[in-house]
This record gives sequence, C-alpha cells and structure tokens, in this order.
Amino acid sequence: MSFRIRPATNDDFQAIYEMAKLTGGGFTNLPADKASLVDKLIRSQEAFTSDSETQSDDLFVMVLENVETGQIRGTCQIFGQVGTEWPFYSYRVSTLTQTSKALGKTFRAEMVTLVTDFEGSSEVGGLFLHPGERAGGLGLLLARSRYLFIRQHRKRFGDRVLAELRGVIDEAGGSPFWDAIAGRFFGMSFQEADEFNAIHGTQFIADLMPKTPIYTAMLPESARAVMGVPHPSGRAAMKMLEREGFRFDGYIDIFDGGPTMSAKTDEVRSIRESRELVVSAVSDDIDHEPVMLAAGHLTSFVACYGQVGVEPDGTATLSQEAAAMLGIGPGDRFVTMGR
Repeated sequence: MSFRIRPATNDDFQAIYEMAKLTGGGFTNLPADKASLVDKLIRSQEAFTSDSETQSDDLFVMVLENVETGQIRGTCQIFGQVGTEWPFYSYRVSTLTQTSKALGKTFRAEMVTLVTDFEGSSEVGGLFLHPGERAGGLGLLLARSRYLFIRQHRKRFGDRVLAELRGVIDEAGGSPFWDAIAGRFFGMSFQEADEFNAIHGTQFIADLMPKTPIYTAMLPESARAVMGVPHPSGRAAMKMLEREGFRFDGYIDIFDGGPTMSAKTDEVRSIRESRELVVSAVSDDIDHEPVMLAAGHLTSFVACYGQVGVEPDGTATLSQEAAAMLGIGPGDRFVTMGR
C-alpha cells in the first residue's frame, strides 16, 4: 500500500483546505477558513521543530500521502495540552437524586453542568479521510498514527488523552442541542458559533454562558435525544476509539452535544501493545500480512502499513517497500503494531 502518514508542511495547505470544505460543518478542528488553517500549519511546524521534552500547548498536524501520486488524501491532529490559552469547556451529564418523605417518592433529575475537567489533557482530533479513500484501512492508519506518535514522544503529552466526536446536525446544518441551550444566550446560529469558535476560540462561552446546572427535563426532546450521540459519519470513529480503550463518561460537547471520549494515555491499546524493534535486514522475501509501522522523530516521523518478519531476538526484517516508506535500513529502530 503506497500511503504513509507524515508531518504536514506549507505545501499541503491547499489540499488540507479542500478537505476542510468537504467536512460539512461542525468540524471545529478543521475549519474551512484559510487564515485559521495557515495558523494551524504555523503552530504545527513550530511544534515539530521544537526540541522540548515537556508537555505544552503544541499542535501537531499530519497528512495522509499517496507516495506514488503525491496526493494528500487525509489529515489528523494531536494537541499536546488543552485548556492553556483559553478554558477547555465541556458539559458533564450527571444525576441528582432527591427524596420527599411527605410524598414517599424519590426523584432523579438529569442535568448538564459546565466544567473544565479535561484541562491539562492531550487531545486527538481533526481526523478527516477523503471520501474517495474510505476503504483499505486508511482511516485506521490515520487514527493509530497519532497514538504511535504520542508513544514516540511521550514526554510531550499528558497522562490522559481525549477525543471529541462531532454531534448530530440536522439537514439544514443546525444543531438541536445548540438551539436548546447556548443558542438562547448568544443570538447566533450553530453554524455562526461553530465558525467563530474555530477561528477565535471558546472565550466567548466563558463570557456569556450561564454557569449554573441545567436540568435536561427543561430541554426539548430533540435536544435530549442527541446528547452523547455522534454524528452518523462519526459512528465508525467512535467504535475505533472504543477498541483503543477510550470510554464515554458522560461528557459532551458544549456546541452540538456530541460525546467526548477519554482514556489514560499509557492504556491506549496502540500505545500499550506496540513494541520497538531493530531492522536486521531488508528483503522482499517476506510472506506476512501488512501491519502498522512507524519510525522517525518529530519532522522525520512516518507511519504506514508494511510487511515485517520478527525474530526471537527482537530484530526484524522489513520489506523493501516498507523500508523505503519509512526511510530506514539495517540498524535503525521502528515501532510496530498489529492491525
């Protein structure tokens, strides 16, 4: 397979912008706004070229490249630490139980509360695969490349990692959840707020959003029905996250009510089960199914599928194609993870 993941460069801007226009809205980490995308690429280059060994407000943007054609067919992002420049808000769904002795009844009321519980966590997001490439495990390659990058640069990331999934959006591009809560306080549509957030951040939420808990019984059924529910296009992503060990613990997005998944970083499957090997030889005489591979540090990081034969002593033989894709040879180290 001639696809690989690598750090994004300025030359990838137009391809990323064209993909951003295909997202259909509600995709805050990949806005169809040229200035915002330029800022992201600048931040990403600064992060990739920094030799820091500590966690900070880094942004790493990577792309899926067809090596044979040079086309960019997907992208993904990793945030080193959320909640540094401005608060990282979520709604936490909880239940308040109250008992009336006079009535002899117990009432359980569900509510949502504005919280910043994820501050200090790392985040994986911005994953988008071109509609023409949604086969052959390329979505999984994009997703897992982020975890292997975290593994290779562990000190740059926190002890917990989260992933926000886009919530349900109606045919008109609106959000039933936004209309029921935030839309009442901001005087703007979901699309307007989504675009503003993508460009300017969430400080306006802190300025205007009520801080008191909101009882969900006061919300219309259309809003309650989508709380913690991913957009139909995100269901596969949710299953991939669950296979990696992410869980939904009652946190939802403040804009569209989509689920926020989280996991302890070192317990993410691709991080926990991956292993480092040393290349002993490069040969095309390998008869194994391709597996996930990654090599390189920061700007030289590459991930792809490739054939590998592992020896008992921890060395490995790579196929010619895999070695070329990773840019490594005998004596070099790489990381592998089964599909």
